[in-house]
Amino acid sequence: MEPVDGKLDLEFGEDIPLSSTISSRKGVHPLVFETSSAMQREVPDSQLIKKLRISPFSSIYTVLIKAKINVLLPFGPLAILLHYLTHKHGWIFFLSLLGITPLAERLGYATEQLAFYTGPTVGGLLNATFGNATEMIISIYALKMGMIRVVQQSLLGSILSNMLLVLGCAFFTGGVVHHPKIQSFDKSAALMNSGLLLMAVMGITFPAVLHFTHTEVHFGKSELSLSRFSSGIMLVAYASYLFFQLRSQHNLYDPLDGETSNNIVEDSDDDETPEITYWEAIAWLAILTLWVSVLSGYLVDALQGASDSWNMPVAFISVILLPIVGNAAEHASAIMFAVKDKLDITLGVAIGSSTQISMFVIPFCVIVGWLMGQPMDLNFQLFETATLFVTVLVVAFMLQEGTSNYFKGLMLVLCYLIVAASFFVHNDVKED
Repeated sequence: MEPVDGKLDLEFGEDIPLSSTISSRKGVHPLVFETSSAMQREVPDSQLIKKLRISPFSSIYTVLIKAKINVLLPFGPLAILLHYLTHKHGWIFFLSLLGITPLAERLGYATEQLAFYTGPTVGGLLNATFGNATEMIISIYALKMGMIRVVQQSLLGSILSNMLLVLGCAFFTGGVVHHPKIQSFDKSAALMNSGLLLMAVMGITFPAVLHFTHTEVHFGKSELSLSRFSSGIMLVAYASYLFFQLRSQHNLYDPLDGETSNNIVEDSDDDETPEITYWEAIAWLAILTLWVSVLSGYLVDALQGASDSWNMPVAFISVILLPIVGNAAEHASAIMFAVKDKLDITLGVAIGSSTQISMFVIPFCVIVGWLMGQPMDLNFQLFETATLFVTVLVVAFMLQEGTSNYFKGLMLVLCYLIVAASFFVHNDVKED
């Protein structure tokens, strides 16, 4: 009789949660929607349709009003207004940063909602993709204006921020909350991402070494040709990694210990319920991406003026300030999952995002610059390349044990402060 009751509940639209007995019998996470089970897809839809009948504007309230960070949304239109009324580039840049911050976080939220309907594997890929949408949009606008160094430094800063600041804060917060317990995670996914990051470092290092050792066959052309070839290879490697992860070995990186699965099942009734429908999530992703692209144009346009008015190097703004805004969603998500003792998801957010920027976004920008006629290459200069190489090594050593604590997190954050101070006193050499 139990299946019949469940069917009647769905037909009459009663307000019932996802059945925990069904998930416990199958031994899987309630959020893992199997393609062969129609009932698990219908349950959240029926609940959401009922909510929408009660309040037709519930989606607008959920996305634009409910979150506290949305108090920063009005700063975006204010930045556009100042752009046409005044020439104070420092204020325009600052208000644009504040306006983009909640949009980046809301992009992550809409992606998480969409992940309820696509499943955890595709949802993780969508989260990493749209989590980096802000960086990609800013980079494309900067490329159109010929600001190649801003593109290189902002993408480098995103990698450094995710690997040191985001992961460090997550490890520190999780370690303090769960002290004296030592948190653990599956090493296989972390080591795989570390290998991809080292491959990206190799692709970025060779053009810089080729340039600064003056061993090019054709001066000024060989490094550009090498960068475009290496970018194609990196895109193929990243596509192969996605196929390996999603199709070939999609169960390789699942959590190994039963405690993690039990914790996920216990927490699912509290905070793992979709709040908007499938098509609403897609619509909000399109709207938020469009609004981010609009603000990014004003942000990039005011960058040089802000550097002059603040007496602050463009390198510091590009490497430190821009990535902090773009990584707002990853930062919040990584800390939240670390507090819940779900470090596998934390690593997927922080290290996975760094891997995607280094193996997909940077090569993608090189190809897009090629199509635009912009000489975007992988020569990030010696200072930036050395910083990235040391950062990847430090994080790889931190992850090799498969455990984390608050001291490891503190060391990563302190390393990020050293990097930030270095770029504050770094004079970016502009070469012809």
